[in-house]
Amino acid sequence: MEPTRDLRYTLVDLLDRILDKGLVIYADVIVSVAGIPLIGITLRAALAGMETMLKYGVMEEWDASTRAWEREHREKRQPVFSPGEEIILHVFGSHHYHKGIYVAWRYGQLHLTNERLFLYSQDFHELLFEAPLEKIKGLAVKTQRHFITRDARHGWEGLLAARRGDIDREREVLYLLLEGGEWARLHVRDVPALKAAVELAVNSLGLTLEQNLVLPEFFDERALSFLADGEKISHAGRAWYQMEASGIIGDTWRPGHLYLSPRRLCWWYDFEDRTVFEIPLHELEAVATSVRDVGGTLKRKGMLDVIYQNERGKRVASFSGDGLTQWKRALEQAIAGQAVAEEVEIETCPQCGREAPVSELLERGCSRCGWVSPRTREQIAQRAR
Repeated sequence: MEPTRDLRYTLVDLLDRILDKGLVIYADVIVSVAGIPLIGITLRAALAGMETMLKYGVMEEWDASTRAWEREHREKRQPVFSPGEEIILHVFGSHHYHKGIYVAWRYGQLHLTNERLFLYSQDFHELLFEAPLEKIKGLAVKTQRHFITRDARHGWEGLLAARRGDIDREREVLYLLLEGGEWARLHVRDVPALKAAVELAVNSLGLTLEQNLVLPEFFDERALSFLADGEKISHAGRAWYQMEASGIIGDTWRPGHLYLSPRRLCWWYDFEDRTVFEIPLHELEAVATSVRDVGGTLKRKGMLDVIYQNERGKRVASFSGDGLTQWKRALEQAIAGQAVAEEVEIETCPQCGREAPVSELLERGCSRCGWVSPRTREQIAQRAR
């Protein structure tokens, strides 16, 4: 049998094959030096996923004993409560975690006590979220779309979501405004009931929550850290960016998040928690999508090439990820909008900073804050006389 090479298959495909079907190694190896045998090795090994192993009756006793030990110790894993701390509400829930490159809803047991609100994972014996009641400054409920990607539906998160009917549907999320302006997001089956319970617990301490909270239109902790006043995100998503060569390191692909606002296009590097690439929209010239080999095992990947002009001349920034067609459409609309904006003189409202055509501000005023120019105010007063 001659070995063959197929570029369509990657290391992931190999591991999937081994874990699903299994691999048996049966070999006798003799290491010789100058014709003299020195070392003898006998290999008898089986490599496969646990499901495959158990299917063929391998490691059944070990699996049974391990599961029994886990059941016994899981019952002993409970969160630690302080003296006098009483449980008010105990439900299954989730918290939206967003640190570095890891962004996901993490599931556990949500406890509301007379001292704090926290989410506890019994599997890992870990507090996933904790907020003392006195640090909760406001609450708000928002309905948003929640979905599990096709690949994630087969995992434990997808299984839990499917049992609750959370795949591809709208659901309510509780937003918590914490001390220092930080936001947290929680989800349970009955979000209004959780909100009412937290409000009652906070009020029982003699504290008052802020009313009529205004939630960010685009809720993304990364974006909120670098957005300017009045700047809003119109399009966002995860994307790989081809960073230029630096020193002895050549061009490399890095994971991060791509953002588009009416002012700029920028890419956030997750590992360094900062924006690495940023261009004003007026520098954009064109955008194109293609499918090409990136290098190594990355074959036939969708690419988004952004062509722009700056002081260094015409340049190209390359991105890869999901939803490239939507990105291309959004960037084309932004480029077209810039072309129109160049024909119309734009100015900002002196009161709220909203951008609008000069003629609109001078003739009708600002539609956001109600500001009216002195000239228009005088004309209105003359008509009133």
